[in-house]
Amino acid sequence: MAVLDLLGRRWALRVLWELRSEPATFRALRDRCDGVSPTVLNARLKELRETEIVALAPNDGYILTPLGKELLDALASLDRWAGSWAKAMRSQR
Repeated sequence: MAVLDLLGRRWALRVLWELRSEPATFRALRDRCDGVSPTVLNARLKELRETEIVALAPNDGYILTPLGKELLDALASLDRWAGSWAKAMRSQR
């Protein structure tokens, strides 16, 4: 349940999504996550770093850790399921 609580917080999943393919500085993440306040972004990054899902690389900015990459892989299964579910819901209407 702890991971669902963490991922359910505003902007947490978006931050992970934005780091999926390349590192990003705080400023770049803010730009990519249009609408996130610096305070909220700082809080999410702190939580994700404390849980070892995200790390701060000295010259690159924020990156996904191996655990963070595993988490995204696990979420890919959920995304596939959600696509099937959405299709089933549409066909019932």
